[in-house]
Amino acid sequence: MSEMTRRQFVTTATLAAGFAIAVRPVSASVIRTSAEGLLAGPVKIPVGSTEIPAYRAQPATGSNFPIILVIQEIFGVHEHIQDVARRLAKLGYLAIAPELFVRQGDVSKLTSIRKIRPIVAKVPDSQVFADLDATIAWAVKSSGGNPDRIGITGFCWGGRITWLYAAHNPKVKAGVAWYGRLVDKVTATTPKHPVDIAPTLKVPVLGLYASEDSGIPVSTVEIMRDRLKQGSSPSKILVYSGMPHAFFADYRSTYREAAAKDGWKQLQAWFKTYGV
Repeated sequence: MSEMTRRQFVTTATLAAGFAIAVRPVSASVIRTSAEGLLAGPVKIPVGSTEIPAYRAQPATGSNFPIILVIQEIFGVHEHIQDVARRLAKLGYLAIAPELFVRQGDVSKLTSIRKIRPIVAKVPDSQVFADLDATIAWAVKSSGGNPDRIGITGFCWGGRITWLYAAHNPKVKAGVAWYGRLVDKVTATTPKHPVDIAPTLKVPVLGLYASEDSGIPVSTVEIMRDRLKQGSSPSKILVYSGMPHAFFADYRSTYREAAAKDGWKQLQAWFKTYGV
């Protein structure tokens, strides 16, 4: 095995391993999107003097692709997140999912959520924003991305980041946040939350939430809606009645096909409406 092939294998194994932890048991509904017609696989993103791993998927031919950042759950950039990137690439996007916990620890090697959470809690929002800035720069310079058509979508932990990064980077055209926490305690690593940036948010973000999400009460969704009304952003939130947290995650028992398919249609329409 050549050195390049070996490095690619190691990166792929690291990105995918977390999937085994997250899927217990594996759902029969797991969607597997073919990479045929795509350029898809692990890449390295330069960030300052270091690099972070990422999974990139885009059409195999062409250039100037609209860019979509795909933000992971706490389980890392596992197979489901990679599949989401491939689904977006099939729609003509350059989709890229950077591994955002890598400096704090390798969550793919951990065997329980209890062990994962302390690592995730150490990840500063400021570090995440810098990594995403660098990811966009790499996508434009090295992968044929269009700097004028940038979108972002994320799930759970990544849903929260979707709101915050849209506030951080005004070049983002639109975002879609899947059941990301809106209200939480302020810490040194998480100085602001979506409710704090809502009144000044300019980028249109679509929030997709669930009425039966035990971790994100509907009351906090209503607070977010009220805060959004204080600003000028056309952002809005849809709440799926009777749905649990992670209803889009086809590899988990929480998956709900009808809501997931509708949310995916909403995502596509949202990006199209706002020029991504």
